[in-house]
Amino acid sequence: MHAVFLLLSFQSVLGAFDNLWHHEWEARLPQRLSALRELALHAAREALYGLVFLGLAWFEWRGAMAGVLALVLAAEVLITLADFLEEDRTRRLPPFERLLHTVLTISYGGFVALMVPVLLAWARLDTALHFTPHGWVSWLFTAYGVGVLAWSVRNLRAVLRLRQQAAAPAAPARPASERSGPAVLVAGGTGFLGEVLVRQLLAEGRRVIVLSRDGRQAQGMFGPGAWVVERLDQIPSETRLGAVVHVAGARVLGRPWTTARRRALVESRTQVAMGLVQLMRRLHQVPEVLVSASAVGYYGAANNLAGAALAEDAPPRPGEFQSDLCVAIEHEARRAEALGVRVVRMRLGVVLGRGDGAYPLLALSARFGLGAVLGSGRQPAPWIHSADAVGLLRHAMEHRSLDGAVNAVAPETPSQQGFSRALAQSFGRRVWLRMPGAPLRALLGEMSTLLLDGQNVEPRAALQAGYRFQYPRLAEALRELAR
Repeated sequence: MHAVFLLLSFQSVLGAFDNLWHHEWEARLPQRLSALRELALHAAREALYGLVFLGLAWFEWRGAMAGVLALVLAAEVLITLADFLEEDRTRRLPPFERLLHTVLTISYGGFVALMVPVLLAWARLDTALHFTPHGWVSWLFTAYGVGVLAWSVRNLRAVLRLRQQAAAPAAPARPASERSGPAVLVAGGTGFLGEVLVRQLLAEGRRVIVLSRDGRQAQGMFGPGAWVVERLDQIPSETRLGAVVHVAGARVLGRPWTTARRRALVESRTQVAMGLVQLMRRLHQVPEVLVSASAVGYYGAANNLAGAALAEDAPPRPGEFQSDLCVAIEHEARRAEALGVRVVRMRLGVVLGRGDGAYPLLALSARFGLGAVLGSGRQPAPWIHSADAVGLLRHAMEHRSLDGAVNAVAPETPSQQGFSRALAQSFGRRVWLRMPGAPLRALLGEMSTLLLDGQNVEPRAALQAGYRFQYPRLAEALRELAR
């Protein structure tokens, strides 16, 4: 059994990595209605894995029970095959995820091959679940089993939530051919803010073009009402675009800011912006407005909560990566101004929403009493509710008075300590932990500035343009999100 336990341990570690990295971080499956069937398959497979881990940890499956265990192993194979088909139908797997799935399949095949003689030997014995502990290995596999069963329950809850969402009454989406008026092109339409924006526009009967690297997934998300393209050259020159929204780009907080990662962060945004400007040049009629997402990182690690709030005319801080990144994004977007396009550069704070972004992980920590003050805790924490972030994108599309840079942050900017306390209070908890700044700076390098420094900015341009925030105060925004 030692080889069986070793191979299952390898399987559990790789499977956990695949779940966290690909399913949660990259594909955001629990937030996608198009992933409902895939999540249901994952929940069923994880439940079977939990049974196998706990069953082998403490028992020998003798007699007829060996046949029951064989059926469980066979069911896992069938579920995995169905999962492969569902993945191919709904999304395009990146090469590394496909490679990892291949390794997991080979590993599981090896485990089954090792289990066949064991099951045959057990089948010759009298039927019973014979208690057979294996010392510390049994406790290790108990931990594996409890963990995978908890993940199965988590995915099952996501399935039920998505089914409820799918069953909610909604106006039937008209096919793209039946929609009228100039189209809105959304680059990054399957992302956190882009998905909400696209769904709102489709619900209003607007023509929407979604630019996505995975057209299959995007079409599954939005249905026939959206026109999905994977390349901008798929859009004919005679297409009428009323507005272009650029919210595409790789996640800034996550992997270390190596040289390669910095290049990927810049190129994932600037190359899309360059492509959008090239598209505008060949269109017979240029769009009225380009709304391009940037960030308050434009102002660098200002850390000036006690000083005057920064308005949109404040300068960047060359040499700091987060500032240089935002400057590069805005520089490419502003090239559209030469074509007569109104360009709005939306400098977003931390976007708080249930679907994605920083809030789900922060909320999970706060629920378990693990919220923490980072560094001094005095650094500003500019934020915006996702409803206002999308609201400002739409306000910029529709109001000609809004032009140039716009600080997309709520009027109230707390300190990081104040933010952590307010978040904990929204769950009836308190903040007990404090993380010194030095270890974070040593561990994360310059990326630590996202956590330990901040920008005390004000949404002057948005307020002057008449935008009314749905959630101007942090406490009310957190109460709404915690419901």
